[in-house]
This record gives sequence, C-alpha cells and structure tokens, in this order.
Amino acid sequence: MNYGFVKVAAAIPHVKVADCFYNIQQIEGLMRQASQKDVQIIAFPELSVTSYTCMDLFSQETLLRNAEKALLDLVNSTADLDLLTIVGCPLVSGSQLINAAVAFQRGEILGVVPKSYLPSYKEFQEERWFTASSHLQQSMITIGNREVPMDCNLIFEYDEVRAGIEICEDLWVPIPPSSELAMQGANLIFNLSASNELIGKHAYLRSLICQQSARCIAGYVYASAGFGESSTDLVFAGNGIIAENGTLLKESERFSMEEQLIVSEIDIRNLQNDRRINTSFTQGYLNHNMDNGIVVSFSLPNRTLNLTREIDPHPFTPSGEALKERCEEIFHIQVAGLAKRILHAHAETAVVGISGGLDSTLALLVTVMTFDALKIPREKIIGITMPGFGTTDRTYTNACDLIRSLGVTLREISIKEACVQHFKDINHDIRIHDVTYENSQARERTQLLMDVANQENGLVIGTGDLSELALGWATYNGDHMSMYGVNGSIPKTLVKYLVEWVANNKVDEASRTTLLDIVDTPISPELIPADEHGNIKQKTEDLVGPYELHDFFLYHFLRFGASPAKIYFLAKQAFKETYDDATIKKWLHTFFRRFFQQQFKRSCLPDGPKVGSVSLSPRGDWRMPSDAMATLWLEEIAGL
Repeated sequence: MNYGFVKVAAAIPHVKVADCFYNIQQIEGLMRQASQKDVQIIAFPELSVTSYTCMDLFSQETLLRNAEKALLDLVNSTADLDLLTIVGCPLVSGSQLINAAVAFQRGEILGVVPKSYLPSYKEFQEERWFTASSHLQQSMITIGNREVPMDCNLIFEYDEVRAGIEICEDLWVPIPPSSELAMQGANLIFNLSASNELIGKHAYLRSLICQQSARCIAGYVYASAGFGESSTDLVFAGNGIIAENGTLLKESERFSMEEQLIVSEIDIRNLQNDRRINTSFTQGYLNHNMDNGIVVSFSLPNRTLNLTREIDPHPFTPSGEALKERCEEIFHIQVAGLAKRILHAHAETAVVGISGGLDSTLALLVTVMTFDALKIPREKIIGITMPGFGTTDRTYTNACDLIRSLGVTLREISIKEACVQHFKDINHDIRIHDVTYENSQARERTQLLMDVANQENGLVIGTGDLSELALGWATYNGDHMSMYGVNGSIPKTLVKYLVEWVANNKVDEASRTTLLDIVDTPISPELIPADEHGNIKQKTEDLVGPYELHDFFLYHFLRFGASPAKIYFLAKQAFKETYDDATIKKWLHTFFRRFFQQQFKRSCLPDGPKVGSVSLSPRGDWRMPSDAMATLWLEEIAGL
C-alpha cells in the first residue's frame, strides 16, 4: 500500500444478452486496461457474464452451463493478471440458482457472494429464478472442479484492506449487508448492480451511495449494467460510482454507448483513522452480537501510486455555491455562541481590539451580527484601535473607517508611551526589536482591552484564529487571551473568505470598500516599525510560511492523523503548480516543530465555538501534553 491508497475501478462493459463468451471477452479487455492503469481491485456489473436481462433464460440449462464455462475461461485467460476481480454470474448450487458475485485473482476463484435481497416487485422478478442467501442450503460451491466458500459475509483481506460485496437491491434495504460487513471490519464495499433508469432515480442513487459510504466509514465502488442490456421494457444507463466516507470521488457518463472504466483511489488509512476515533462504530458491532465474517485472503498488487483523485489544496474552503453556504453557516455558529455568552454573563458591552487586519475584522463582524440578533444597539460595541510602533497608515485607516461605517463606538488608545515606559521599567533597549519588544506591545494591548471591558461591564472578544493557534503565532497572555474567542476554530485560509462574503452580501458600500481592502492587506502583527515608505515590514508568511500550506498540513494531521511522509506526498500533489518540493518540506518541518513547541498556549485557551471538524480546544478536540516531543515526526521529515 502506498500511504494507504488502494486503486479501484468500476467497469461497465458492452454486453450481449445471453452471449456469455462475447461478454467475457469484453470483461477481459477492461481487466487488461485496468491492469495497465495500475488498478488493484475492479468490479463489474451484476450478472455481467450473461447480462442481467436474460429473464426466463435463467431457467435454461444451456445458459447456466455455458455461463459457468465462460466464467472459468475468464478466470483462466486472465491468470497473468494480479488485480482482484469481481464479476456477476448466475451459479448453480445443488438444486438452487444464485445471483452471485465471484471474486478471483491470478487464475484462482477465491469466493462467491450470493445476493441477499431479491426484488420481486414492479419491474423486478428475481425470486422467479434465484434463491436469496438466507435460504441457501450450502456454504461451499463447486465451480468446475473447484470448491470455494460461498457466503454473503465473505470479507477479502490483505493487510489493512478488507473488502466486502453486496449486490444491487442489497443497498436499498433498511439494513444493507454492507452495514453488517462494515461492522465486521470491511472498509471497502463493492456493489455489483443492474439498476434501471427512472426519472429522479439517479439523484437518489448517488445520495444513497454517498450516505452509505459515510454511514459505514468506508469506500464504496458501484458498477451497474449499461448499454447492451435488453431494452424490452427497461433502460440501463451504465452507472459507475466511487465514493469515500460521504464524498463522491468519481462517476461515469450516463447513457454512454461506449464501455467505461471508472478509476479512483480509496484512502484506507483515513478510513481506519476515522473508525478508531469514532468509538460508537465498534459499539454497533458489539451490540448486535455479530459474527466476525468469513475472511478470505488475497494479495494486493504492488503498484506505483499515481493518484487520479484530486487532492484539494484548500480543504477548509469549498468553492462556488458551497463556499457561500459554508460562510453563512459559520457566521450562524459564531453568532449563536457569542450571543449565549453575552446573555449568560449579563454583559452590557463587547470590546474588540481592531487592528485593520483580517482576524480582528472577522471578530468585529461576528460581534456586530450578534448584537443585531440580540437587538442591542451597535454603539454598545466598543471597537478600540491601539496604534503601536509598527502600525501603518493603511491598517490604521481601515480600522477606523470600518468601526465608523458599522456604527460601532470608536476609541483610539495609543500604546507607544506605555510601552516606552515599560521598556524603561524593565531596562530594555527600545532599539532592540526582539521578542520582548514585540510581546510587550501585544500584552499592553490585551491589558487595555481587559481593563476597558471591566470599566464598561463588557466582554473582550478574542480575535486569534485556528492557524495561529496551531503554530503558536500568538503572544502568551497577549492576543492569546480573551473572554470569548469567536475565531478559534476558523483557519486563516477561510478567514478572508468570510470577510469577503460579508463585504459582498451584508454591508453598505463604504464598509464593503474597507473590507475588501483589508482582505488585500498583507498579514502582519505590525509589531516592528514600517519601512521607509510606510509599508508593512513584518509579514507573517515570510516568517512562519504560507498559511495555505500550514492549513493543509493541519487539516491532514488533525483530521486523519496522517504521518509527515503522507502529508508531504499529498502536498506535492496538491501544490505541484505552486511550490517546489524543497519549499513544502521546509515549511512542513516548521509546522511540526512549532505545533509541538506551542501546545502550552493551546492548553489554556479561552472558550469559543467549535465550527468545523478540525479544532484545537483543550476541552474536547485536542488534548496533548505541553511537553510532548516532536522527535519522531521531525526525524520522519528529515528522511523524506
């Protein structure tokens, strides 16, 4: 396995009704194409050896005998291929006929999975020919001269990969076999199907597959019959769908008259990580007193990993309409959290330090929306701008303009004289722009905010975001501290989109102009004096690295528990047009070094609402000792 990825395929071959030997030629052709594409497991549609629409021909000895012979010919003729293949075929078991999925590899049939639920309503009449798995008399089946296991609970296992199979209707029942297979350990489900097309059915099917992959925390590969099936009364569009834990990865073109091979990769390690974290998942297994399933070993072909699935460089920020919906929902969460805290604390005001940067702007916007929701006048919000040694005209002007245009009460309190006095008190040379010089300013600002909040019976609203918390890019007991942190679960790459969304949807033209300029302003703590032209000299991303990289690292590290090596591999795929390998590796090292070193700041964070699946709250989502060592992670990076 390469970083946990398994390359899978859903194949839709041409078929001719009841022409078994033609059909296996088409199946073999797609198997060989898949092998050339480094596919490791491939699934074909239901009854693909004969076609699904044979109807009463399934009761004919000639068809059944030749279906078995064609299946054996297919297995033997592809013995040189090492991919695991699953095809559909009618098989005789004693006096019973089964609608079967047959798994084979390297010329050997490994097992047979019978269909569990046979539809016999409206256009379906499978009980007319087949016997459901629950009524089978045997647990082994003879194919040619080979006796192989036959059970709906077969799990094909290799290392971390555990594949289960269900057939068409099985997915549509209240408790699909895949649900039971998942609780027995299967993390990859294959569905061999022959589902006809009806108006609206496809959208329902897609949602059903995505939902089942999410419910099972599994990969789901669906291959359904296509062109060539009988159209006497039904039409089959050839649906190939690959999903992973609720996300649709790839799908075929519907109603294509050409054969199709739909290829993607399932991330087994991500799935296993989610299952380990979700302890309720195994409770379902224990509560149902289920069998362990019948394990059949297979070999996963060793392939060079060439990812075909897209790796999103900005996993926190969806695109298009989804981004608009995400922004609106986030604001609702932030506002709901802050509103409860204000009411509970009987606060009369809210105090926000406004720098003219993205984070404080977002905190102010959330506060304004909260006061509007609570029907409290906006002038009760105190927006304080605190010019210091590094404050530029651009950020100062934007801060003041935004406070005024939003109808918030503006206060300006310079921190320069207080800091100069403080430097004298501690005997610090003001010309030395070190960490003492910087942090003194941050703590002076926090003291001012806290004291004003005390004066006005208010709450200090925190501005620090998730990315800064991950890197520890905050002054301990400075901007690190507040009375309620509304941005603590918002990554830096998402902050600007939230501000931009408000600019385009929620404010007047004056506020919009200011907000858009804030979005375009370089990110900086502004603790070092500006350059000779009055421009920002201290740019955060020059010091700690690009936030889009750090947010990518953070997402995969926390959301999936990914190793540095895997994160590096994924980042190279995601940012191949943006950063070279050396740059990615450099900032990956910075991320892990800082993440471990700065845990002490996260261990005492103020309250704040959880917004997404990745959060660093020490009260729930991330509990880490402050003195944990990064040695193993950094050594792995060094070896890349």
